[in-house]
Amino acid sequence: MGKLNVLLICVDQWSGKFVGAAGHRVIKTPTLDSLVQCGINYSNAYSECPVCIPARRTIMTGLSPRNHGNREYCEKLEMPKVQTLAESFKKAGYQAFAVGKMHVYPQRNRIGFDDIILHEEGRNQFGVSDDYQVWLTEQGFGGEEFGHGMSNNEYLTRPWHLPEKVHPTNWSTREMIKMIRRRDPTKPALFYLSYQFPHPPLVPIAQYFDMYKREEIDSPVLSSDWLNVKNFTIAYLQQLGKNYSPNLIRTARQAYYAQCTYIDHQLRLLIGTLREEGVLSNTLIAFTSDHGEMLGNHKMWGKRSFYENSAKIPMIISGECIGNRNEEDTRLVGQIDLMPTLLDICEIDHGLDLDGLSVFSSNSHKYLFGEINEVPSATRMIHDGQFKLIYYPVGNYFQLFDLNNDPEEQINLVHQEEFFGKFRELEKILIQNLNSGDEKWVHNDVLKGLEDRDFSPNINLRIGNQRGVNLHPQNFNL
Repeated sequence: MGKLNVLLICVDQWSGKFVGAAGHRVIKTPTLDSLVQCGINYSNAYSECPVCIPARRTIMTGLSPRNHGNREYCEKLEMPKVQTLAESFKKAGYQAFAVGKMHVYPQRNRIGFDDIILHEEGRNQFGVSDDYQVWLTEQGFGGEEFGHGMSNNEYLTRPWHLPEKVHPTNWSTREMIKMIRRRDPTKPALFYLSYQFPHPPLVPIAQYFDMYKREEIDSPVLSSDWLNVKNFTIAYLQQLGKNYSPNLIRTARQAYYAQCTYIDHQLRLLIGTLREEGVLSNTLIAFTSDHGEMLGNHKMWGKRSFYENSAKIPMIISGECIGNRNEEDTRLVGQIDLMPTLLDICEIDHGLDLDGLSVFSSNSHKYLFGEINEVPSATRMIHDGQFKLIYYPVGNYFQLFDLNNDPEEQINLVHQEEFFGKFRELEKILIQNLNSGDEKWVHNDVLKGLEDRDFSPNINLRIGNQRGVNLHPQNFNL
């Protein structure tokens, strides 16, 4: 059979809970469900830092935020000087190609890939026109990528305003199809496809939005016993949706599911291409996300928290070549594990000191440590597979959840006497993992944190990171 090809698909802001095969009763994901039937679903997979840039650094390096040097959103932070996923495959004789969102700096850094067909969501402030913008101009729609008027971090919605063929999901799929067809047939290949969506803006193709019109859209979880607790960081996480009406919330969830289903259907074209090229049986397909999406749960939207909707990610490994069928693996898995797993399956002896474990080995994590943001919105987490401890240093506020019995995280157990031993156990492990100055939150082996503060929301003149319309596409840096 020869060396395996790898198609690694990464979506943006797609929770591991939003997959039909994972039990979601509304979302339509027939292609992902088929991949699960033909492979392994890692149902306890998490992002150690659930925000775009640090999560993607973890995927591309196999290193934790502590060791790749990033635990918050920093657009101008260069990649660490380490061997990347693409470089590891290339050293083993692979060709390596990427399409879509890379979210590295500088934007044209190939991080080891032979070539990247780039889509960076209209980040014109860096002086780079990505390949999607150039192509859009060639189609006669120069500068109109964000003509729909919807923003990248808010949840108003409307249908896509241009022809379907120029939707970024459609474009990314077809560019990857070209890459697959243009590969060197004498060498194995690593293909990395990184979609912009379902991350806002919520601008689904109209037919996909309509697909959910008759569905009973599920409502966010709003019955937690801690929902209205007074804490700075929780107020920060809840600020975005504080004025969202029930109708807006329903429509946003409908549009989000529509964007997921559109990606799911586009994946079928990739699988068809692999089949037509005669390499489907010899190609490993991996599907994951950088982080999840709260979608209104606990009055929160987006990511940047360690609640299940935000931190849990899909991780599916599938293909005829692995021989597994319709398996669920419930071990704790992190993004740190993806790179060593792919290298292991492809029998690449990399010799790197990675933080993750191959999920195809007998080893497993006793716990996962998560960290995101600096003070005042800093959040840290310890997860042991059943119990999750979330810690907010500002206000020294703890949450302990039993995910086996409370998967929606509605009951904070931290003050219940019968769980005090578990709380102290996880607190101790969390303390052992603190780094980069966080150690100052500890006094006499106990977390004391920092004084709480009042939260005052800012007037959102940025309107959720809204992009404009580029009226002069001829000035693009081509």
